[in-house]
Amino acid sequence: MRRSDRPYWRTLLALGLLLAVTTRAHAFDLLELSLQLREPSVVRGRFTQEKHLRALPQPLVSVGTFVLARDSGLLWLLQAPVQQDYRISAAGIARRTPSGWQPTRQQGPASRQNELFLAVLQGDTEALQRDFKLHLTGTAEAWTLALTPRAPLLAQIFSSILIQGSVTAERIELRETQGDSTLLQLTDLQIDHQLSPSEHHDLAD
Repeated sequence: MRRSDRPYWRTLLALGLLLAVTTRAHAFDLLELSLQLREPSVVRGRFTQEKHLRALPQPLVSVGTFVLARDSGLLWLLQAPVQQDYRISAAGIARRTPSGWQPTRQQGPASRQNELFLAVLQGDTEALQRDFKLHLTGTAEAWTLALTPRAPLLAQIFSSILIQGSVTAERIELRETQGDSTLLQLTDLQIDHQLSPSEHHDLAD
């Protein structure tokens, strides 16, 4: 290499290193996603769920509101087609009755969907990685997380799960191996620092 060329190559090398560092610094990874999803203490919003069944020409649609508490769990308040409140936490799934919260006996895809939903909203990517291969694309402002079942039992239920969001998850699509699918969209999202007294009572009960 001629001596006169050395400054030119040094500049290229410096620019290359700077570009590599900048790319790494701005790459959005699973750890950052997990931290981002765990940041809000409380998330409230509305949901619309579409259940697409092979045997029906139109999806089954349900709507309602939800409250997610980072350290307590999830209140899932169904408003239509029927009114029913659910609580999803580490202890399991419970349904509100006139006599109080009662554990449900959900099994199979329905139970697994609720567990996965809570793990996604709480940013528990470590739990998700035990059962799924995760592929994250996008940025902190607009990301997509694709889940492919790793465990044989889950592979019998789900073919894939696609989650999209920004500050929190906003769209979740679950595709089942038998051809059915569920599309969940979260809207009117609000971030808060604490639960209301009634919400705290419901999640602590």
